[in-house]
Amino acid sequence: MDAPTFRRPWVLGLTGIAFFMVGLDALVVNNALPTIHRELGGSLSDLEWIFNAYLIAFAVGIIPAAAVADRIGRRRLYVMGLALFSLASAACALAPSTSLLVAARTVQGVGAAIVTPLSLTIIAGTVAPENRGSIIGLFGAMGGLAVASGPLIGGAITQGLSWHWVFWVNVPVGLVASLLATRRLPESFGPRTRIDVAGGVLVALTATALAWGLVRSGDLGWSSTEVVASLAGGVVLLAAFLAYERRSSSPMLPLRMFRERGFSAANVTGFMMIGSLFSSVFFVSQYFQFGRGYSPFDAGLRVLPWTATPLIVAPLAGRLSDRIGQRPLMVLGTLLQGSGILWLALAATQSDSYVALVPAMILAGVGISMALPTTSTAVLNSVLPSEMGRASGVTNTLQRFGGAFGVAIASAVFAANGHLGTTASEVSGVQPALMMSALLAFLGCVAALGVRRARVVEPVPAISPERSDALLTPTPAVSPELVAVD
Repeated sequence: MDAPTFRRPWVLGLTGIAFFMVGLDALVVNNALPTIHRELGGSLSDLEWIFNAYLIAFAVGIIPAAAVADRIGRRRLYVMGLALFSLASAACALAPSTSLLVAARTVQGVGAAIVTPLSLTIIAGTVAPENRGSIIGLFGAMGGLAVASGPLIGGAITQGLSWHWVFWVNVPVGLVASLLATRRLPESFGPRTRIDVAGGVLVALTATALAWGLVRSGDLGWSSTEVVASLAGGVVLLAAFLAYERRSSSPMLPLRMFRERGFSAANVTGFMMIGSLFSSVFFVSQYFQFGRGYSPFDAGLRVLPWTATPLIVAPLAGRLSDRIGQRPLMVLGTLLQGSGILWLALAATQSDSYVALVPAMILAGVGISMALPTTSTAVLNSVLPSEMGRASGVTNTLQRFGGAFGVAIASAVFAANGHLGTTASEVSGVQPALMMSALLAFLGCVAALGVRRARVVEPVPAISPERSDALLTPTPAVSPELVAVD
């Protein structure tokens, strides 16, 4: 048995564990937020930052982490990322205040930013391009398991132990996985490109300024000097970032990639799709606890019809996309996602029974399960193999920013229509917030219409992991020709 075949189960298992962990931590804290709010105090804005600090740090760190990994070794940085994620999880568990919890969540997001793109890059290099959709569909199922179990695990641990243990569970898993990765994953390197430090700083400042303005608008109002200045500063910083990236010889965000219609369309779809998912799950969890009076565990149990569907649908969608292309599944998936969330918004009242919400959650779950793996495949299939690592970093970055943006904009809508004080005020805010989440999914559906099917007509020869030293000096690769088919 050759080396790549021997290593592949370990590659799948260890990268899948990392993918699961970082996906879990995006949502596992969700059902613990009301309990954290009661114990540590704070407003809705504080709850948003506990959620969004992770996503923003996650988004900002992905592309720089990929560049560093190309230089020092992907396995080496992968192990360091897992260790950092685990230690930051312990810091979250020990945090005595919301401000320190937000700080620890930021470091945890940096660890997630290191691990996630390397997981996808490592696994994508072990399979033939024509089977990539199936493997990414399998990863979609792992992500689906994280989404499905996140609210349930978070609720069960919060109710049975305490919210601190929501973070403690990461520590042993992450440390064991990092030790195994040092022995079972092959080392590889990429081209030694310059790390775009200035671009990273600009995008971090841009995201923070825009998110700050959106989050603070709920407390201060849209006309507040702080909110206006923050949003205006974010727009100016964004313009500066794009201008800098256009001139940079080694940009963090290669704008030339966006000239390819399929690449741009798939990334806009991913941005909107994840923004819709995270914001809707965020508010449904709060609705079940604040609005309907469910315990954390009961709230997690009740979102299972929604969050468990990726376990079944995502692998099937990945395999089907290898046959018919990604566009049909992306369009239909985001359409169903938006329709289910809109239905959920209309059905979310104080008096309706839980049963009335189930069909809406299933519809939204099936939709995101179809769109999630096929969107990632569409991005990777729109670029050459030599650009896959950078493309993976770009799409992961934009999707994490999409999550933070979705929560921030839906929270601003919530704050304009309701508050956390009473059941009635909670419901009054949740309904329009969910409508905003549905709108994001519909915008993703429109963007998905621009995706073109990329058909690989010549496979890329595999490079044995045993020859990882050869990757120190890039050699000419036999690149497939990607033919765009409308």
